[in-house]
Amino acid sequence: MGTKKDKKILVTGALGQIGSELVPALEARYGAERVVASDIRIPPAGAYQGAFEQVDCTQPLAIQDVVRRHDIGAIYHMAALLSAVAEERPQIAWSVNLGGLYNVLEVARQNSASVFCPSSIGAFGPSTPRDRTPQTTIQRPTTMYGVTKVASELLCDYYAERFELDARGLRLPGLISYAAPPGGGTTDYAVEIFYQAVRYSHYTCFLAADTRLDMMYMPDAIDGIIQLMQAEPTRLKHRNAFNVTAMNFTPDELAGEIRKSVADFVIDYDVDPVRQAIAESWPRAIDDSAARAEWDWQPRYDLATMTADMLAKLGEKLKSPTRTT
Repeated sequence: MGTKKDKKILVTGALGQIGSELVPALEARYGAERVVASDIRIPPAGAYQGAFEQVDCTQPLAIQDVVRRHDIGAIYHMAALLSAVAEERPQIAWSVNLGGLYNVLEVARQNSASVFCPSSIGAFGPSTPRDRTPQTTIQRPTTMYGVTKVASELLCDYYAERFELDARGLRLPGLISYAAPPGGGTTDYAVEIFYQAVRYSHYTCFLAADTRLDMMYMPDAIDGIIQLMQAEPTRLKHRNAFNVTAMNFTPDELAGEIRKSVADFVIDYDVDPVRQAIAESWPRAIDDSAARAEWDWQPRYDLATMTADMLAKLGEKLKSPTRTT
């Protein structure tokens, strides 16, 4: 299976949006002594129960050293530049997103470790069917982020086929979380809007009101990652880059749901042409039936339950009580 018994787990990019919630979830499931967090940045003192290592994934010897010293059996490779940042710095995005993954896969091959690497709906492009996007379809993205994600999917498939490396992944939609701030993604509006609603009852959105995209609450994403890595390999026909989704909405629809709790919330729009173009190149809604069939994927949160939980958790985090109608 994806997480080997008695071996330790390495999480790269542990201080990022996903990593910051994945590490505690893995610690809770497997024990803090079995989880090694890593990032190119240094965390605050006492941030982790288990071990932390400063690792630059573009440096293969650094990865190799950590994997061997800690007897790592599974690598959850979360270190990457997100869509909007990658478009601003395409050369760095190529080095980090693809070069870093290549280094991780090589070290995993040499040490018989399994690998989880997230992909994204950004791996699709404007020529992909935009509604009920199939698991297997044309992928011609128009962003550097998308290019690195398609290449990453292919690279993981190559290592699985050529070297029998257990490499698995999910094509994640936009992720919504209260635990970590947005990290430069095109769907970040769906996180920023909650902070602004709680603080100011007002948000200026950088995507157009009717921009429809798939989304997922972070607890579902974390559950899906761990569940996939625990799935029996004999059930997995695809193994890598499963379509997954949980909910589907526009900025206008999300604002309407927020108003059920924050009655005077106002949204207006100042569309960023770069991020709007990226969003319009992505699917409006994907088909995740392969994940549901092959490893029983089933999200717990929809738009209403996610919104209620986000407002409550952020109200507590920001020490500002969530107002009700």
